[in-house]
Amino acid sequence: MRVVILGNSGSGKSTLARWFASHTGAASLDLDTVAWEPGKVAVPRAPEVAVAMVRAFCEAHTQWVVEGCYAGLVSATFPFAPRLLFLNPGVDRCIAHCRARPWEPHKYASAQEQDARLDMLLAWVAAYDTREGDLSLKGHRACFEGYAGPRHELTEPLSLDPPSRELLEWAR
Repeated sequence: MRVVILGNSGSGKSTLARWFASHTGAASLDLDTVAWEPGKVAVPRAPEVAVAMVRAFCEAHTQWVVEGCYAGLVSATFPFAPRLLFLNPGVDRCIAHCRARPWEPHKYASAQEQDARLDMLLAWVAAYDTREGDLSLKGHRACFEGYAGPRHELTEPLSLDPPSRELLEWAR
């Protein structure tokens, strides 16, 4: 099983990736961990270094799940023939998920720091349809449509408990 999940912040990528990893034993990669310099706030890693890290992860594991909002890094998985899942539930649902998400210790030093940045995150999520580039709806759609392998756009959440038929099929 090789799955790559693309979508806006709050679309459910991390939740779905955790489900795949816990139910299949697949290695998991959150693209935030390669896109940014560790221990620094909003300092991007050199793109060629981040792409090399994604490729190295894919080469190191036979089964994996990769998730993130970086179309360029997602496309770095394509030579490994994953199933591409584009989570596109709409901006309102993404905003609601961001408001409800628990503390993410791999991104923020404390829950208070995460809460202090929530308004900035919500504004960024709300601009998904209008912003440009790798992290936009336009960029995600181009990535999705440019992939020749198995791909699925999901506008509604999949049932995780119990798992939907599609989810079980994709986890094989």
